[in-house]
Amino acid sequence: MELFTRWTLYALPWIMLLAMAGPLPDRLRSEAPANWLAWGQFGLAVVQNVLAIPLLRRGIEHRRGERAAPRGLLALAGAMVAAGQCAGVALLIVDGASEGSAFMSAATMNTLPFSLSCPLLLSVRAFTLVHAGIAAATLTALSVAQASVFLSVSSPLAVLLMAALSAFSVRSSIWILEVMWELDASREVQARLAVAEERLRFGRDLHDVMGRNLTVIALKSELAVQLARRGRPEAAEQMVEVQRIAQESQEEIRDVVRGYREADLQVELAGARSVLRAARVDCHIDYRIPDDGADAELPPAVRSALAWVVREGTTNVLRHAEAARCTVRVGMGRTTDGGRTAVLVMENDGVPEVEPRVPGTSAPGTSGNGLKGLRERLVPLGGTLWSAPGEGGTYRLRAELPLTEHEEREARETSEGVGV
Repeated sequence: MELFTRWTLYALPWIMLLAMAGPLPDRLRSEAPANWLAWGQFGLAVVQNVLAIPLLRRGIEHRRGERAAPRGLLALAGAMVAAGQCAGVALLIVDGASEGSAFMSAATMNTLPFSLSCPLLLSVRAFTLVHAGIAAATLTALSVAQASVFLSVSSPLAVLLMAALSAFSVRSSIWILEVMWELDASREVQARLAVAEERLRFGRDLHDVMGRNLTVIALKSELAVQLARRGRPEAAEQMVEVQRIAQESQEEIRDVVRGYREADLQVELAGARSVLRAARVDCHIDYRIPDDGADAELPPAVRSALAWVVREGTTNVLRHAEAARCTVRVGMGRTTDGGRTAVLVMENDGVPEVEPRVPGTSAPGTSGNGLKGLRERLVPLGGTLWSAPGEGGTYRLRAELPLTEHEEREARETSEGVGV
């Protein structure tokens, strides 16, 4: 959007210049003074267009607060406008009223670059006063040249209308850019705040877990020291209590870290959709786990393992592919002996085409640490991970985990807990 806005503003004066300078080559055939005045006016317009590009660039930087307004360039552009208008009036005096339309074209051609490049460098009041002065000077010059009433009225009015249109167009375009810049900055701030919030949450959890226990350990240790100095046997009992509290603190820290590092399948699926769509990848989630009977929910170990697959697969899509679409399917499958399995398949496009490989073999250059770590996570659960490029620049990642043994294990643990 910024590139489009910048180059549209840069090109507009040149388009107008070429559109209004069509009759000029025919005038060069004669050596009349009016013809050379017309070409001189055209040359001043070219200089104006050249100056408009750095003025617009500096204007955008000035709007963002990066640089000060270039007063020297502004003064030079204003001088070029005045010279162009003087050349137009001289042309009108030499060639007479027949050149009224040529004067209006030249006036527009000389004023437009200045009107486009100044709205970002001048305040609204200063911009209005400058163009009101240009219009007044044009009216005075036309009166001195005894131009027609129509030309005397229409030329200053055209200058004012063109200035108003230019100021509105430029300021509106840059306002849209400012909104986009603020949105981009807010995304970065949002990401930093999310990281800071997560750190604060983890810090609060550690403080809640360890604060009281460390205080008790310090007090009991101090008490044990005092009892030991007095030769009291209770000191050993206090140290045993300190040891017990320390062991409990270790278990609580492990629980906090385990919960912090644990991945949830639904959260990862939602996060993958959000992240991929933010990266302009059309992400489709197809979750086909039955919601009835014993299949209402996958075992926690299976959900966590599949969540890690989604996380790593999403990372790979963002890092290694220029994808336009990505599909994630989660469903149920069957093994050869009739057992049930949980199956997750991620497929995306945007991958350079290579020769497909046979499932179960290693593709050249694809043995990254991420997929290797996923396989290590799935092996203890009896799962398998397969990945390979396909036809048409696609890539597929497939994870499969058996459900029967996990359900039996959970049922056995539950029955043992009931028995106790």
